[in-house]
Amino acid sequence: MTVCLTGLGTYVPDRVVTGEAVAAESGIPVDVVTEKMGVREKHVCPPDDDHATDMCVAAAEEALADADVDPGSLDLVLYHGSEYKDYVVWSAAANVADRLGAEHAYATESYTLCAGAPVALRQVRAQLETGDVDSALLVAASREEDLVDYGDEDASFMFNFGSGASAYVLERNAGDRARATVRESAAVTDGSFAADVVMPAGGSRNPPSERTIGEGLHALTVTSDDMKDRMADVSGPNFLSVADDALERSGLAREDLDFAAVTHMKRSFHEWLVGELGLGDDGHHYLDEYGHVQSVDQALALREGLAAGTVADGDVVLFLAAGTGYTWSATVLEWRD
Repeated sequence: MTVCLTGLGTYVPDRVVTGEAVAAESGIPVDVVTEKMGVREKHVCPPDDDHATDMCVAAAEEALADADVDPGSLDLVLYHGSEYKDYVVWSAAANVADRLGAEHAYATESYTLCAGAPVALRQVRAQLETGDVDSALLVAASREEDLVDYGDEDASFMFNFGSGASAYVLERNAGDRARATVRESAAVTDGSFAADVVMPAGGSRNPPSERTIGEGLHALTVTSDDMKDRMADVSGPNFLSVADDALERSGLAREDLDFAAVTHMKRSFHEWLVGELGLGDDGHHYLDEYGHVQSVDQALALREGLAAGTVADGDVVLFLAAGTGYTWSATVLEWRD
């Protein structure tokens, strides 16, 4: 029995913000934004359009068509995107399932922030393996660019946030319709970073009020002075640890790896990471035309690899991600297209 990825879909809004515009708004030099931060441009949502569920539906329709799957035959719809969505305390998954016509699926949600794609694939693969479901749609979206204050120097590592959505169809024993086989996964969490990146207001500790709005507390910020230094010691080793563990559990090693779809990060760290994994220029895609789109990054990088012909039949693909909290995650796929 194999768990197969049979459909892939992505969506990004039409509106584009350039690195030059980010530099002008933040006061950071253009070359720092475009080269060091790695943002030539990114897609962002208009204020009253392209909400999380809208983007998920668009990506899902593409993925379902790619898989040649009727939404009415789905057993599960899983949302693993941003918690910042159309409404708070609300199921985006249920809304997406209804709008697609997935009337026989149950809808649920999974949050691992920017580490969400490998974890969601891991979770649903296990369900498919046990026979709990036969087919599943995984959707994610983010427009967390709305939560970025470009005047907050402490939050500068979030200036790369962009918007978009992804969708995957997973099925058991899909035969010739399989685009990839989903293999093993790994993840690790360092909870000492859990409170370092927060939106100060809006939750139960500091409910929204006229005061919190007036004080600008509804934007993401970094709450500690030493997060960057502490992260420098652990992020690289944790990325490589989950990558190696996922590969080893799949009966593979770094030398078997052909392509890595990696969370957007500053350019120098990305280049170091893919170098450590032994990947050449055609073994990865740097998302400097998208920025960081939460757990959508892996689908965007994979899509670009497919378009460029750097992901082909027989290739071993690694989804590699990290998200505040702080969790590092990886999932291996064997491309069969």
